[in-house]
Amino acid sequence: MKRTLVLILVGLAGVALFVVLVHAVLVAAHVSEPAPTTVYGLTSRRLWATIVTVLALVGVVVGMLALVRPASRFAAGRLGAIGALVAGLIAVVNGALLLAIATGGPGSGNGVVGAAGALVLGLIALVLSGVALLRWRRSVTAANVVD
Repeated sequence: MKRTLVLILVGLAGVALFVVLVHAVLVAAHVSEPAPTTVYGLTSRRLWATIVTVLALVGVVVGMLALVRPASRFAAGRLGAIGALVAGLIAVVNGALLLAIATGGPGSGNGVVGAAGALVLGLIALVLSGVALLRWRRSVTAANVVD
């Protein structure tokens, strides 16, 4: 019971931190003001931002698996960490590009919220994969020293 409550609170704190970071990115990019007219439906930039956000989320999951399970079937150690690194880098570059070319804030159809989410998730994927690669390198070096 206590463990479940702690997991729920940690999850809520993580979501709150993610929302704060996305808002900070929107403020830093000067696109935090809502659009005067709201565009409904899927635009090409919203689709682009959604695809990049999903890619960043995949990078976070693979980076987490590479960090937690260095040599499992799902994240094969170094290969999984490199995949997460590439996915995170692609997400960061595309998120920053979308924010740079955006002409309006949330609701304008430019995909700025998705781009900010992709930027934050991409940075998280980069950090996770970097730590996993460092851990893998350290374990390989330690194994070579023992031999």
